[in-house]
Amino acid sequence: MKIAQIAPLWEEVPPKLYGGTERVVSYLTEELVRQGHEVVLFASGDSRTNATLKSVWPASLRKTPPALDPVVITRAHLSSAFAPGCNFHVIHNHLGIEVLPLLAGSTTPSVSTIHDGFTEESAVYFDRYRHLAFVSISDSQRSASPALNYLRTVYHGIPVIDFPFSSVCETAEPYLAFLGRMSPEKAPDLAITAALKSGWRLKMAAKIASHELDYWKTSIEPLVDGDQIQYLGELGHDAKCELIGGAAAMLFPIQWNEPFGLVMVESLACGTPVVAWRNGSVPEIIQNGRTGFIVNSINEMVNAIAKITAISREDCRVDAETRFSDRRMAQDYIEVYEKLIGSDTLGNAPLIKLEAGDRTNTGASSFSGKESPARQIETASPDLSGLHRCANR
Repeated sequence: MKIAQIAPLWEEVPPKLYGGTERVVSYLTEELVRQGHEVVLFASGDSRTNATLKSVWPASLRKTPPALDPVVITRAHLSSAFAPGCNFHVIHNHLGIEVLPLLAGSTTPSVSTIHDGFTEESAVYFDRYRHLAFVSISDSQRSASPALNYLRTVYHGIPVIDFPFSSVCETAEPYLAFLGRMSPEKAPDLAITAALKSGWRLKMAAKIASHELDYWKTSIEPLVDGDQIQYLGELGHDAKCELIGGAAAMLFPIQWNEPFGLVMVESLACGTPVVAWRNGSVPEIIQNGRTGFIVNSINEMVNAIAKITAISREDCRVDAETRFSDRRMAQDYIEVYEKLIGSDTLGNAPLIKLEAGDRTNTGASSFSGKESPARQIETASPDLSGLHRCANR
């Protein structure tokens, strides 16, 4: 199949540090290429992939804020994916709301994966396009906008082999880990409270966004003593795996209905059990008493930490391999694509025949995000001036 993957422009694909959506897009793209499909990735120009990369902007918007309104850049980004002659069998949207009007007017089969939770406003907007095809990343995610045309739930997958397995917690002084963002909904303050109550050391690696600096300075930083409570900054892949694999448990005290939670899966791949709050997708990902513990309060979290050594780290790894691999994720999406191509119920066109000059990418090399492989880059040059006029009406 010839498949378009439309990624956000905010982070490169895959991100060197934090960036869950872009990381998942990378894992899916690389596994589809590995399985012999022709994939075109629409992403920032500094992205690294074995697929064909098409970009309208040289680097992620986070690293190179444009003088133009980012909305203008995003519209140019989208227009390149819908340019005449692309002849995709399927367009896969990972960007969200902005793409829906274009998908509604396109004759190419398409599907949207919504990587974030729905707000009240966005749920209303999505509902206008309920006839389009959607994939949920957890069953829990569907509750905020149940009327959408969900074809199935596809859990995120990771290249498990890239996450070293630790059969035992070999650290001289066992510690707990927290990985994510320093934000109230991720609740690092609850992780700190649980660590203090249990007497364990806590090592935190997290991104601090500019709009979350006040929360960090008032609620978290005063509790970081550099000894029992440590902040390690934002980590790359190898350092992240070392942190997770050396921990006795990953604390995941989310206080919102998170639709997935990639940290939990990464932790299981390293053999590290997860103690997580019962919100969002947590009950779907963590098997209570087998791969971790699901809790509803600080006291329950402290009690779970006390019995964390009862969890088999081998069971955690096996669960990641069988339920949350990139290969399983790609196969699930391939089944979705095949259903779309053969479907007449969504108002989509039948399978588009590839032209004689179309390239089939059969590259079998694996890209883990740690090195930059050889790649093909095609830079689209849409008329930004017209888009700029639209943005300022």
